[in-house]
Amino acid sequence: MDTESFTWNKLPVIMTSGTQQFIQLSLQPVKFRLFLLAKLPSAFFAGLRVREMNEKECCVTVPYKWFTKNPFRSTYFACLSMAAEMSTGALAMAHLYKRKPPVSMLVVKVESEYFKKATGRTYFTCENGEQFQQAIETAVTSGEPQTVRAKSVGKNKEEEIVAEFFVTWSFKAKK
Repeated sequence: MDTESFTWNKLPVIMTSGTQQFIQLSLQPVKFRLFLLAKLPSAFFAGLRVREMNEKECCVTVPYKWFTKNPFRSTYFACLSMAAEMSTGALAMAHLYKRKPPVSMLVVKVESEYFKKATGRTYFTCENGEQFQQAIETAVTSGEPQTVRAKSVGKNKEEEIVAEFFVTWSFKAKK
């Protein structure tokens, strides 16, 4: 399935220069694949891709192929989890890119529910960009760690929900 046949909500956005730079880098296939190879080799070999991204939303795909499948003829849950986490994490990282003062981020909880076998490319979309931006600003201004419980919904090419993930991120301003 190509990305054109998948429904994507185009949103008007106003981006900071760091956020815009990160998004542009994430959408360059060669540079992003090199980043994955160096920093997240499992995601590289699984074939994860950032398909669409702006400051509010991020869509990451995971294919159904030899490396990602399980013995039950569906995508292995860990590969689905990796794509869901990346859809939330890339969005959070966009708001942290080149930020002064720097802010650290860490996954503190992952919850998931599965509804349908993933037997083809699965599209995970997170729409929590505004919550990430607010939590990061609060972490910087208050000096207190902040958390965001981000939702990532995985759909197949028929736009049926395959799985839902909730990834809780913690943000803390560095001193």
